[in-house]
This record gives sequence, structure tokens and C-alpha cells, in this order.
Amino acid sequence: MGKISAAITAVGAYVPEYVLTNQILETLVDTNDEWITSRTGIKERRILKDEGKGTSYLAIKAGQDLINKKGIDPKTIELVIVATATPDMKAASTASFTATEIGAVNAFSFDMDAACSSFLYGMSVAASYIESGRYKNVLLIGADKMSSIINYKDRATCIIFGDGAGAVLFEPNEEGLGLQDEYLRSDGTGREFLQATYGGSSFPITPEAIEKGGQYAFQEGKTVFKNAVFNMADATVKILERNNLTKEDVDWLAAHQANKRIIDATAQRIELEEEKVMINIHKYGNTTSATLPLLLSDYESQLKKGDNIIFAAFGGGFNWGAIYLKWAYNSVN
Repeated sequence: MGKISAAITAVGAYVPEYVLTNQILETLVDTNDEWITSRTGIKERRILKDEGKGTSYLAIKAGQDLINKKGIDPKTIELVIVATATPDMKAASTASFTATEIGAVNAFSFDMDAACSSFLYGMSVAASYIESGRYKNVLLIGADKMSSIINYKDRATCIIFGDGAGAVLFEPNEEGLGLQDEYLRSDGTGREFLQATYGGSSFPITPEAIEKGGQYAFQEGKTVFKNAVFNMADATVKILERNNLTKEDVDWLAAHQANKRIIDATAQRIELEEEKVMINIHKYGNTTSATLPLLLSDYESQLKKGDNIIFAAFGGGFNWGAIYLKWAYNSVN
């Protein structure tokens, strides 16, 4: 029996039907398509408009998509992790509800929040459960309804974020495929620059807080951009150096889709060709915890068994890092 590694064996995804284009945003705030595109690379984003539907709705849809594509019995799933910065509600786990609704009735479940790095950190956690030998089927879902915390009168944030979800299944592998290495970091001094202040225990929601928009996401753009560019690129370089990889060894870069300029800077730091960089920010904007699995869903048909994929992310907190993973299957699509 060989060493057990944790491999991704299936992918699922879901994005809402409603498309919020740059042209529509022009009617809401002082902006225009050229300004948004040149600074972010975003053309449109998906928004969950249905009243009463939250992040769990997105997560359930992505989980069901994976289950249907893989043809697995959801009762065989042993753990469901929902990576999200926008849970349905306080205390009650979004993952628990998601697991029940998709039929994973034998699974335990929990939420993970590391802002835009949530899915990246979730990959580490899911892989650890598999590598321990105790579990054989771990479903990791990245889902966020960012529109629930966005002020559509604030052009600094409303042009960036969208809603969506992606899911991956981790299973044991003895061929040396799957997660190979990780470099994960955090720095709590950065939390003042990117957060939704009110609604947590330090700053409970009050009528006064709502009146001044304290429940909405805020970011100090220049500081966040500078830190994201440096740390995502630095983490990517470190993961390559630690594993003696050159740019020729890298088949794909799957970077968090926050800003096209940040993605480009990360790719340029390792001198990676443009055709090896996964991009879908123009279609979805920044879906926070969902960006990485949505990339895998969009590019799944192009992935080949043994491909070297470098994942990189940066998020509020600050949290960031990179993961090196070998793809485990050829798509049948």
C-alpha cells in the first residue's frame, strides 16, 4: 500500500442566472465600462436575486452538480466543508444545512472563513482529513453571496464582487497525485483594511450602524492591492522553490480572481505564459470563496491527469498562500 495523498476527483459549480453588467452599474454609480475593465478586468458578475435565498442555496446547487456529474451516492460523503465569508446566519452552520439538503446525511460538516483565501485553506483541511486515513470522501464547497454585504452606491466595492459557488470532491490517491505541498500565511494587522465591520461580536448590528451602512463590506483599495500583489506572488514563488519547480513544470496557475492586474502580476513574477493562466474574472467578478473552484469548473475539460496546478489566493484578515496540486484525472467532457 502506497502513501495516501488527497486528490480532487470531481468538480461542480453553480452561478445565478442574473447578469450584472458594467453597463447596468453605470446606471447605479459614477463609473463606466472602460474604467472598470481597465482597472479590474471585470465585464459582468452573477447576482442571486431570489428573496430568501442565501449562500446555502448556491452551495447546494454546486454540490448537487458535482454529485450528478460524478454519479456518487451522497450518503457516502463523510465530511462537507463550506468555505464562505457570507454564511446564511450566525451560529447555525451553512455547511450543516447544505449537507442535509444534498443528501449527505452521514457526513459531519462545518463552515470555514478566511475571506478570499477560504477555499485555499479549505483544500489544506480537506486534504489533511484524507491523508489521515480516517476519511475517504470529503466534499469541499466554496460559496459566497457577496451581493448580501455590498453597498451598490459604493463604486469601490460594487464593481468587484459577484455571487457563485464551486465544489470539489477529495478522495485518497496512491499514485502520487493530488495535493503535494502548501504555503499558507496570515497577518491580523491587515483586518482594518478589508472587512464588513458590523454584525460580529465586537460591533453588533444596531439601527445606528445600519443607518451609516456599517453592515456593508469595506476595503482600502490601495493597501489591499499592494499587499495582494506582493503576497500572492511571493507565496507562488516560494511553493515553486520548495518543490524545485520551474515555470516549464507548471501547467496551470489558478489564482484568486480579485483583480486582473493582481493575477497578471503573479504570473509575471514566475514568468508564466498567458495561456497557462486560468481566467474567468471577466465573467463572474470576485466571488470570494468560489473563485478557485469556479476556475476548475470552467477549465476542467482542458485538465489532464498529472498536470501541475499552482493555486494562489489573498484575502481579508490578511490571509494568503499557495498550494501545489497534481491533477488526478482526464475529463470525459
